[in-house]
Amino acid sequence: MTLHCPALLITAMASGQGKTLTVAALARLHARQGRRVRVFKCGPDFLDPLWHELASGAPAQTIDLWMTGEADIRARLHEAAGQADLILVEGVMGLFDGKPSVADLAELLQIPVLPVLHAGSMAQSIGAVAHGLRHYRAGLRWAGVLANGVASAHHADLLREALLEQGDWLGALPRLAVPQSAAGESEDVAAKAPAESSLLPERHLGLVPATEMQDALQRLDAAADALAQTPLGQLDWPEWQRRWSVPFEAVPAPAERLPQRLRGRKIAVARDAAFAFIYPANLATLEALGARVVFFSPLAGHRLPPCDAVWLPGGYPELHAAPLSANTTLRADLAAHLAAGKPLWAECGGMLALCESVQHTNGQCEPLWGLLPGQARMQPRLAGLGHQQLQLPAVCGRGAARQAPLRGHTFHYSTLASEAPVVARTARPVPRRTPDAGEALYQLGSLRASYFHAWFPSSPLAVATLLGSAGGSGAA
Repeated sequence: MTLHCPALLITAMASGQGKTLTVAALARLHARQGRRVRVFKCGPDFLDPLWHELASGAPAQTIDLWMTGEADIRARLHEAAGQADLILVEGVMGLFDGKPSVADLAELLQIPVLPVLHAGSMAQSIGAVAHGLRHYRAGLRWAGVLANGVASAHHADLLREALLEQGDWLGALPRLAVPQSAAGESEDVAAKAPAESSLLPERHLGLVPATEMQDALQRLDAAADALAQTPLGQLDWPEWQRRWSVPFEAVPAPAERLPQRLRGRKIAVARDAAFAFIYPANLATLEALGARVVFFSPLAGHRLPPCDAVWLPGGYPELHAAPLSANTTLRADLAAHLAAGKPLWAECGGMLALCESVQHTNGQCEPLWGLLPGQARMQPRLAGLGHQQLQLPAVCGRGAARQAPLRGHTFHYSTLASEAPVVARTARPVPRRTPDAGEALYQLGSLRASYFHAWFPSSPLAVATLLGSAGGSGAA
């Protein structure tokens, strides 16, 4: 069955143009008007969806033609079309960047594209940029252009008049500042605002999570108020339905149910500000495999709950090294868990927390749990970025080599010097001309760790190998 729903794909010519701000503002504006909004984020991302979730009042989901796959994307969008009045999709990087690109996704699903162009240092040249984006590739549905970071009404007029197709103009967002009542927000947040707007502050890895900011909703309201003054924000709902309705086709259900390889097993998952990088689809995969998921917070001083396996997700352990190392009871629980031969999967930040120490960019060192030999060192620039896939070696479990590789990605500002055995390395979907060693998969007893962030639905049986009993089959 085909379902129709208005949808827009918010894109840009590059990163840092204001896509996240625009999507969140649109979601907040329509949610305030009583509409059910569902937001999707293209590409690997843990932080932008937190802002979208707050703005829309509903969980935001990840879609990616390579990592999650076309069938998964179609199924999620079809489900959303049956629940929502409006679907918003935030692109990644620029419209035509990457293989596959956001343009590939937009053309495949026939979702209209709306580029956000940061025009703070631009005037008439916006006409050439908009014209190029619109006509560079045939087959795309075009919605129009929204300018961002505009200095004045006169500046907006110059931008609008420069467009070769006047119907493209959907308005201009001014340079938005933090609301006065939020001016007392922490200096750390205020000092690291991104180019797109000081409303959504940044630090390494991306935006500051909305969950860490007490005035996050107030900031989104300010953005929604500004958007409400634009032609896009003032467009009536019947016009939205007329212009941008998209048919979302149903996807046949899988012929077979996922084997219950983790049935009867309890998986303990760390979840707090230090371990926040968790895709909801990963938790759903664990439950579909039959596992019972329980959460614990290392920052809150929790002990490890009784469990058969542990997952330490990514996050910001380097920002919370002192309270993490002070939780010696949890450290002892994790050590006992490993001594009993029970699985522990640690990815990126979860791996860092297990190291002996972390050295910050200023040279300061702080101790961590010391269950994985080695020291992490924070870097001033990205040390790893991009899609990756991991084929588990046979040492991780019987038959692992016959399983589909786990798909996922890497994104980190630290490096790790460790003497732990490296039993495998990730690989890029398409090898680069310059050789790339990939991310190491360390194994020390029942502990496995890597900078690799796994998308669990890509290979549930591999996940069962990582978090299951020997061979990844059934309860221990």
